[in-house]
Parts: sequence; structure tokens; C-alpha cells
Amino acid sequence: MGLLIVVCALGPMPGLAAAPPPTFEQVRAQWQSSEATVLDRDGRTLSTVRIDPDVRRLDWVPLSSVSPVFLRLLRLAEDRRFDDHDGVDWRAVAAALAEAARAGLDGDAVRPRGASTLSMQLAGLLASGDSPPPRRRALPDKISQAIAAIRLERTWTKAQILEAFVNLVPFRGEQVGIDALARLMFGKDPSALDARESALAVALIRAPNAAPARIAERACRLHRNAFAAAAPDEVDCTGWEGFARIMLARTVPASAAGESLAPHLAHRMLTRPGERMVTSIDAGVQRLARDLLRRHLRELASREVEDGAVVVLDNTTGEVRAWVGSSGPLSSAPAVDAVLARRQAGSTLKPFLYARAIGDRRLTAASIVDDSPFSVDGGGGLYTPQNYDRDFKGAVSVRTALGSSLNVPAVRTLRLVGADSFADTLRALGITSVVERGEHYGPSLALGSVDVTLIELANAYRTLANGGRRSPIRFTRAADAAADDGSQVLEPAAAFIVTDILADANARALTFGWHSVLANRYRAAVKTGTSKDMRDNWCIGFTSRFTVAVWVGNASGAPMHDVSGATGAAPIWAELIAALEAGATRPPPRDEAGAIRIPIRYADAIEPSRDEWFLPGTQVATVQRAPVPDRPRIVTPLDGTVIALDPDVPPQAQRLRLAATGVGTRWRWFAGDVELGSGSPLDWPPQPGHHVIRLVDDGGSTVRTVQVEVRGANRVKTR
Repeated sequence: MGLLIVVCALGPMPGLAAAPPPTFEQVRAQWQSSEATVLDRDGRTLSTVRIDPDVRRLDWVPLSSVSPVFLRLLRLAEDRRFDDHDGVDWRAVAAALAEAARAGLDGDAVRPRGASTLSMQLAGLLASGDSPPPRRRALPDKISQAIAAIRLERTWTKAQILEAFVNLVPFRGEQVGIDALARLMFGKDPSALDARESALAVALIRAPNAAPARIAERACRLHRNAFAAAAPDEVDCTGWEGFARIMLARTVPASAAGESLAPHLAHRMLTRPGERMVTSIDAGVQRLARDLLRRHLRELASREVEDGAVVVLDNTTGEVRAWVGSSGPLSSAPAVDAVLARRQAGSTLKPFLYARAIGDRRLTAASIVDDSPFSVDGGGGLYTPQNYDRDFKGAVSVRTALGSSLNVPAVRTLRLVGADSFADTLRALGITSVVERGEHYGPSLALGSVDVTLIELANAYRTLANGGRRSPIRFTRAADAAADDGSQVLEPAAAFIVTDILADANARALTFGWHSVLANRYRAAVKTGTSKDMRDNWCIGFTSRFTVAVWVGNASGAPMHDVSGATGAAPIWAELIAALEAGATRPPPRDEAGAIRIPIRYADAIEPSRDEWFLPGTQVATVQRAPVPDRPRIVTPLDGTVIALDPDVPPQAQRLRLAATGVGTRWRWFAGDVELGSGSPLDWPPQPGHHVIRLVDDGGSTVRTVQVEVRGANRVKTR
């Protein structure tokens, strides 16, 4: 009655005629987590990202999911007669007023007890909105709060009041609500809080930022009051302060609320607090890709490899089924999304070069290309391509050259197609880093000197899988987005022929052997690639249903040690593609896109006879080498070559190779009028100056000349 007397004495007060309180359903609907969540295609949680930097709220927790012991201690500490009052505990009010009066008469400075019920505290929380409620209230505020609590109790049930309170009450620091407290401080679900954890949590409500010793003292007293009669052995408070210090200093990431399967994708897509975005990701495929990547990288740790990334695309819809941005704890930069990082492409661009050459009818899969040493003007000097194994295979078919990833035939094919045309093709495929004309990149464009992202490569290979038609990838299920038929980038029959080559184990045997990790029974087209200095390792391939792309390397860009495409990314790709296709029925018939298949033979038995695919009008039954021109030509050096002598290297160790085709053993080389030697090749210790290198036949006639400039101060005798 004391509070009622005070209300009557004060008379009308501002705020007493406030609007009616919100309903429980309104409060529940307005709840907004500080986090945003990305979900998989079936609604399963993939990852959670904090968006609101000012407060930490997690999920709204139903009362049935809160620890019963926590609720018991909450009532004991904050509102013992919660189930019996109508919003104001008049007995507690009277006791508080009496205590305050006694303290005033005695001059006692001790703060009198409070009388706020859970209903009154909830009213204060609802009135304060996003701002933390004041811990000490003036009498008019208390009266307004009491009236609001009475109104609240008329329309809300006790269970609703209790549920709203445990979700809205601030705890330690920025943590609001029981879900944030339980997961971020104790690392567990709110339903799993034990008696000691619950006592500590309830003690924080009244003094959330108090010192650990004070919180431990109050928590222990609360625990003793609740359990001493039933369990006398549990009244000892030894160790409570240490426990409180550990828990209050603990920082458990929000992801402790669940496994974080796709953190990079979540950071890329989520922007609003409380957002729940359903994606095209399959949680099972995502987990499998992540676990395979980490397991294989652990096996490669001794080879200075720590990072990787994996993408899985649905060929038909373009849906992203898996997006693994890094190796997580194995990486020195786990936050870097390697799916979007630009890395040197290596040999992964060769299929598109050959698709352009076949589509332009410049080559067929049966055409003979030359894998032998040669040099080409790279703009800043000679460019001499080498194969991965430093060996040359001689005359081979295009099928073998692409399947076995030979470098020299690729550079020769680029000269045939034209660097500008190939650059146009790469741009059409979505390789956005190719912004200059092809000549800017030079002959190394054929060997992947440009930087690409894993997602760009994955979708480019998906274009091959779809007969040369490119369409964008999707992050949502296809039924939820408008269809995009895309555009025809590659000749369909050429895309089919290149796919057939990439799926041909015989074609890759020259380099990878007959039993490489790339061999599988699901008819998958696949290509590996390794960049300069072994900094990047790729394996990308597809079946009729999925495209899988894997990158292995280091986020720092540091080189790996003795890791090739077959030992780095390929085992991850092979195991993942096998798992994806494990439950598949027989593959659908291949779309040959108008290509025709006929038996062929090689006139000089360069390769065994076989059936081969052709674009209509390009087929030949017998394949033979193009006739070699009668006139010889100088292979190296190229006309206009400029070389510089190194003063730190002995002159005798610095040689310029002179080589020509179609020469006899008695043909001679001259620098001006000075004879250098005979035969091909010939290694000449060059002299500083401008030289006209002449190739003279056995009749004394000069048949070829090139001009060479040698820079440096060393002079040695040539004879």
C-alpha cells in the first residue's frame, strides 16, 4: 500500500496516461539479432556473421529452451512472488519503504533494498528500446514502471513476461539476452546451463559490469540459498571467484552457436542484422569439400603448402553448391577468400585456346603439332617455352598436346589463332583480368600468364560442359531467380571435342601416365595447371552434372615445394568428384553438337590409328605432316635479338645457341666475315657489338641472315 499512498500524494504525473503496452507477439516480431545467417538450400544453418557492432543479440529463445535451474534462480534472486502478484509486489514495496525509513532515522548510508518485480523490469526494458535501461531510477520513474507492469500483466501471461525478460535483459558488456550470454560466455545452449553457470548468469543481471569478486560472492550466496537445504555439501564457495574470472574473461565466438561452414560466403552476402538468407549451397557438399581440402593439405604440410579453395557448380542451373574460401585453421590468412583471389592461371587456359583454334577450323583434334625447341619474340627479348618435365615429345596430335598439357604446341597454336583473338575469347568467358589487347601479354598468354579467380575458371569450364554457352552463376536456388540462357561463347562442336580430349585418359598418358589420380569411371573432363615457381596449383573439371574447381597454394604467395597439379589439387578434385557422382545412374547421352567421328590413321605412324571427332568439313581419314619447306630457316637467334653479357659469369660460360632447320653438317655459321663453326646447333661465345649472323651452305652461299646485338665488356677469342 505504501507505493499506492505515494502515487496518490503525488497526483497526476506525466507518462501515466501512456499508450497501452505492446503485445507479446509484437515484441517477439520486433526482435532483431545482431547477427545475420546464411542458410543452405534446405534451410540448414551454414554460417553466422555479426552485422550490428553496438550490441550482441543472438536468437530469441522460447521459455521451454531455457535451463530450468536458471529460471529457478532468476525467480529467487529477482522476484520470489512472481507467480502471485499482479505486476507489483506490494509486500516487497512495503518492506523496502520500511527499510528506507529506518535507514533515514538511523542515519544509515546503506542502500535500501529494491522492490522491482520481473514485470516492472520488463516494462523498463520495453520503454528503453535499444538503449540500456538506467540501473537506478527516481521515484517518478518507479511509479511509471509499476503502472506499466500492472497494464502488462493484464494482457500478457506470466510465461510470456518471463520469456520476454530473459531475452531482453542485458548481461555482461554488449551481451543482451540469454542466448548471447550462454553461447558467448559459456559456449553452450541456454538449455544446458548448470547450477553454477546459472547462478553466475543471474548475478550479472543486477550488476553486469561489477568486479569478478563481487559477482562471484553474489552468485555463491544465491546458489547457497537455493540448494543448501537439499545438498549441504554444495554450500562451499571455494573456487567461485576463479570460476567467475575465467568465465567473464572468456570470449567464445558467435559461431560457437553452430558450425561455421561457409564464413567467406556469409561475409560476401550478408549485410543486414537479423537477415536469414537461403542460398544454393548444399551443406553436405560444403562440409565434404572443406574436410577433403583440410585433410589433403595436412598431408602436404611438409611441402610448404597451407591453403586452398574449392568451388562446386551445378552445370545446368549455375547454382553454387559449395564455396570453400580457405583451409581455415591451417592458413596464415584464414579470412582471405581464395575463391576470389587473383592467381596465375597456368595451363588451365589451354582448353579454351584449342577450342578457339578448332572452332575457327585452323586445327582439328587430329592435326599434327610440333613439340620441339623454339624461341619467339616476347617483346622484351626471346621467349623460349619449356614443358613441365623439361622434355620435348616431337610431332604429336592436338589431342595429345592438350591432354598431356604440352607447352610448346600451345604457344605455336597461339601464334596460329592470334593473341588478340584469344584475349577476346577469354573476356567472353568471364576472365575479367584480361583488359588489354592480346599482344600486350605476348606468347605467355597461351600458358596462363594472366591472373584469374577460381570462380571465374570454374564458370569458364562450366561453359565447356554446356557446349560453349556461358551463363552467370547463382547463389540462390534456380526456382527462386529468373533464368538466364546466357550467350554462345565457343563453337558447340569445338567445345564438345575439347571436352572429349580432357576426358581421354589415353591423351594425357604421355605426361600423367596410365594410372594417374585423374583417371576415374565417371567420364569427367579435367585439366590441371601449375603457375610459375609453383605458387599456384589448379585442378578443374566436370561431369555431366557438376563442375569442380580446386586451387592449392599459399595465401601469402609463397612457393610450394615439389607440388604439381597431379599431387596438389588433383587428389582433392578426384575424391570430391567421385563422391558427388557416387549415387548417379548411367550418364546421359553426350551432346555431340554436330561433331562427326571417323576412323583415322597417321601416314608416318606418329600416333596409333583411332576414331577421331571433327567439325563437319574438316575431317581427313589419313593425317600426314605438312611438307617441310626446301629452304632452311634460322630457329635461334631471332632477328633483332638483344642479349647482355653478365660480368659476374666467366665469359667461356656464356654462350648463344645458333640453330637452324634443314641444314647439312657442312653448313657453316659466320658473324660478319668471322667463321664461328659448322652444323646445328652450335654454341657461340658472343662478342659485344652488332653482328650479322650468316648461315652458309656447303657451296659457300649465304642462305639466311639475322642481326644480333650483344651488350657487355667481356671479350674472348672465338677460335
